[in-house]
Amino acid sequence: MSQPDPTTAARGIDPRSPRFGAGITALLLLVDLFLSLIGATAAAAILLLAIALLFAWGAFAGVQRHPYGALYRAVVRPQLKAPAELEDPAPPTFAQAVGLFVTGLGLVLFLVGLPAALPVAAALAFVAAFLNSVFGYCLGCQLYLLLVRARVIRHRAAA
Repeated sequence: MSQPDPTTAARGIDPRSPRFGAGITALLLLVDLFLSLIGATAAAAILLLAIALLFAWGAFAGVQRHPYGALYRAVVRPQLKAPAELEDPAPPTFAQAVGLFVTGLGLVLFLVGLPAALPVAAALAFVAAFLNSVFGYCLGCQLYLLLVRARVIRHRAAA
């Protein structure tokens, strides 16, 4: 199959890559929610911590360097046609920060004695990941665009 053009790769990402990662994240969050609901809170907290660390990776290193993106590029992308257009990596990177905030807040609240925060955080993050993976609707990306339009944050150009 065709290889991505390095000159366009610097300007954007394959829009299917974040959806692929969101699918993996949604499955992990569903497992986490299940663990929380059956009372395996230690396992659920550890899994949510791992998910939060993956969100941190995407938020700070960028979605281009996220492990799910690497897996997509190595395994899935070679099996597909080139995308019709590339996507700005800034909104999905911001969405990773939103995921980190939600899961991190859930973990902190759980650790200070609010056990319901664990399944609530997992459920909220699951809904967002599910919407992205199944319908291509990225809540964090929409929040990013809203904040840029409102001039609350500045748009970061693709590297």
